[in-house]
Amino acid sequence: MADILTTIVCRRTDDMQKMGSTFGYKIPKERTRPVHKFLCEKGVILEVKRASPSKGDIAPNLDSAETARSYAQAGAAAISCLTETNFFKGTLEDLMKVCAAVDSFEKETGRAAPAVLRKDFLINEEEVEIAFCAGADAVLLIARILDSQMLIKMAKAAASHKMTSLVEVRSDDDILKLTELANALNESEKQYIVCGVNSRDLATFKIDLLKPCAMQKKIRKMLGKNARVIFESGIRTPQAANFAGSLGFTGMLLGEAAAKAPELRAELVSSFVNAKSSKNAEFWRTVVEPVETTAEIQKSEGCGTLGELNYNNFRNRPLIKICGLTQAQDVLFADSLGADFVGFIFANGFARNVCGPKFEEIIPSLKNVKAKKVAVITDVNSNEAKIAADFVEKGVLDCLQLHAIDYNQVPKRMLELPHFFAVTEKSGDLEAATEKLFLMGEPRFLQDSKSQNYSEKHKLWLAGGVTPENVSELVQKFAPELIDVSSGVESQLCKKDFSKLEELFKNLSRDSAL
Repeated sequence: MADILTTIVCRRTDDMQKMGSTFGYKIPKERTRPVHKFLCEKGVILEVKRASPSKGDIAPNLDSAETARSYAQAGAAAISCLTETNFFKGTLEDLMKVCAAVDSFEKETGRAAPAVLRKDFLINEEEVEIAFCAGADAVLLIARILDSQMLIKMAKAAASHKMTSLVEVRSDDDILKLTELANALNESEKQYIVCGVNSRDLATFKIDLLKPCAMQKKIRKMLGKNARVIFESGIRTPQAANFAGSLGFTGMLLGEAAAKAPELRAELVSSFVNAKSSKNAEFWRTVVEPVETTAEIQKSEGCGTLGELNYNNFRNRPLIKICGLTQAQDVLFADSLGADFVGFIFANGFARNVCGPKFEEIIPSLKNVKAKKVAVITDVNSNEAKIAADFVEKGVLDCLQLHAIDYNQVPKRMLELPHFFAVTEKSGDLEAATEKLFLMGEPRFLQDSKSQNYSEKHKLWLAGGVTPENVSELVQKFAPELIDVSSGVESQLCKKDFSKLEELFKNLSRDSAL
């Protein structure tokens, strides 16, 4: 698939050469409105957006001024206006109409006007000047399409006008550019820098709700713990907005959801703004937290540029979950081999159920286990599930696996605890089942398929018939982020075979054909 970002920039550059940097629109020579502060407090950016490369037409008949007024009424802290024509059907005229609309809103209501962001694929300082004269309070600067020197020049130009630069980063290469930018700016200029992380990969269109979370720590480590970071794209429901809000982001940018669902705008805003940190949010931060030595190892192995962040590059294999553990020695051995997750069944009627005395015997050994400890439940109303939830709440276990359980059946308490869902063929069509979970803001979900027919629309965690003999083939075919193994490493029921475990890890080592 062609890289859509490169295609957009090339088309835009051609148009600019033919029509100039204003693309044929008449722009005031001087700015006529004051500059508004951009996202100094937690808030939502709603986007004036008619179309996109991934979705095609979203709201082709959208009136930019009227939409901006409705966004202001819904409580938007800022409004993003697309001014790219070929793929997003936006214009600089839209930008000027949006600015006029929010000024009118402020005058009529007495409420502060939302700041206005020019969202486009800007490539030089002149475009920043045009945005300023057209009324924008902020500009999007995409690190991937700008070299460090141009990024610095454009950010300085914006800061000279007290405009904010929303610097979009998504890779370690982008982080290096951000470092150079931070070093080049004085303290006065730095106050006008906000960082954004797009959950959508513009090369593949795939969305990863954990991508912004993975980059957030790196950004704040470099710019300071109070650096403003924006979660961009991928959110379409209040539940997902709540998840993004719980992760500690300053802001969230909504495009398609805001344009297509007017009735949800206010709820999307309030769900993000009012979201509190939770144990579930803390759990996902630890799952995606990059290993500090990843970049150095990639460089030492001749990987060239750092490229896209890969949570597992440092060991060159998927995450591994060993499930159905029933004995302390099995847990400790799996952990010693490098298992990332170890799973325990808390469900009556299953041979590997450990709820009760069996698990009490295992507990003392868990303090020495580095792997994340997972309680698998199949009925949220069962006594076993309540016991498992208590163990997670107390920190004895790290998270719940909600196995073949419908999202709507799960009580709020369990959704606030660290958790992930597992879907099976009993859940119906796997793609439909996983898409439903994604819409609810679930960043990962295990697909347990005996037929090994998996949906690959999102990051894949797979289970079902995995053995040491077929694991390399499955990795080559599906490139999963996580592999879950249970009976495939047993020679007898409920007892893990140490030689099979060793073979599994050996086949997933650096020497495997990954």
